[in-house]
Amino acid sequence: MFLARVIGSIVSTQKVASMKGHKLLIVEPYRLDADTRASLVTTGRTFIAVDTLGSGEGDLVLVCQGSSARLTPETKTLPIDAVITGIVDSVHIEKKSVFDRTKEA
Repeated sequence: MFLARVIGSIVSTQKVASMKGHKLLIVEPYRLDADTRASLVTTGRTFIAVDTLGSGEGDLVLVCQGSSARLTPETKTLPIDAVITGIVDSVHIEKKSVFDRTKEA
C-alpha cells in the first residue's frame, strides 16, 4: 500500500462491461520528506485507481496496487491494477503529525 493524493478523475464512456459503473481517479503517490521527516511530498508520478469508497479530488488516500488490488469483494472480478482502499484521516511519524485531514484548507 502507499499514500496518494487524488488529483483528478477520468471519464471513459467505452470500456469492458465489468468496469461499467466504477469511478476512475488519478492519484499522485506521496512519501515522507527524507530531509525533514516532518511532511509528505509528492513522488512526481501518477496512477489511475478504481475508487470504491467515494473519495474525491484533494483527498489523501491509501492505494493498493498489483494483484492485491483485486482482493477486495468489490474488485475481485475487475481487470485493475490499483484500488483506493482507504481515505486517510491522519499520519503520524515518530510521534509527530505530518498530515491531519481536519486541518487541511
